[in-house]
Amino acid sequence: MQLAILIDFVLLAAIWGASFLLMKMGASEFGPLVTAFLRVLLASLFLVPLLVWRGHAQALRDKLGPIMVVGALNSGLPFALFGFAVLHVTTGLTSILNATTPLWGALVAWLWLRDKLTGPRSLGLVIGFVGVAALAWEKASFKPGASAAGFAVLACLAATLLYGISASYTKKYLQGVPPLASATGSQLGASLVLLLPAAFTLPAQMPGLQAWLAVLLLAFFCTAVAYVLYFRLIARAGPARAVAVTFLIPVFGVLYGAVLLNEKVTGAMLVWGAVIILGTALSTGVIALRQRAA
Repeated sequence: MQLAILIDFVLLAAIWGASFLLMKMGASEFGPLVTAFLRVLLASLFLVPLLVWRGHAQALRDKLGPIMVVGALNSGLPFALFGFAVLHVTTGLTSILNATTPLWGALVAWLWLRDKLTGPRSLGLVIGFVGVAALAWEKASFKPGASAAGFAVLACLAATLLYGISASYTKKYLQGVPPLASATGSQLGASLVLLLPAAFTLPAQMPGLQAWLAVLLLAFFCTAVAYVLYFRLIARAGPARAVAVTFLIPVFGVLYGAVLLNEKVTGAMLVWGAVIILGTALSTGVIALRQRAA
């Protein structure tokens, strides 16, 4: 891997790994819905001028409807779900569960787009979801009076499922659309989806400077700048290598949570997190098992 590509790869993982920490800092005062709304709205304000400057405004207008749908599936709803989750489980666990995104992507593509699943890829799906089940087992209690941790785990998995659906939807309906047009339009669409829910859940008192700073960093670095880096990585290294950034994000997510929030890192998180990443790598074809001829 060329040095420039490697730098983009690690930088993107570091930025996206920080998003869970920043979501927790923002959602603790703004609430999950308002945090998600401000994130996509401010990111839109950054991306729209860039879109116009690059000459992709017409591409956005041509596919406005489908791009808006992607905004709901790939930004608005997942960001709100993760905002809820980080208030009830550690940011490290949330970042590990985020690594299931390619698992859902492969499964949805198989069911919807009839993408072929080879033996190794099918094995990867099984391994990945076994890791998820094992990791979530202790947290997933839905008994009356139990903590909200179980629902937080479900929220993370619902968010990554939406990411997977969005990937197939994009492949089916947005082929050939410039990535910057999709990114900008999706943030605008997410802003519209979250506008009313956020308006009805405004915080009772003005959040502090730390919460505002977290939301600003979340919007500009973890959303707008991260999209630009991601698209550049796809252009330089191809989509297969770009999606592999998912495997490195939990490393930074767990590290930030442990160092900055003093979150406990358990052996189960490390072991089953590694199992999830292995399954994801197999299911996406990043790791390929050679099959011997009979």
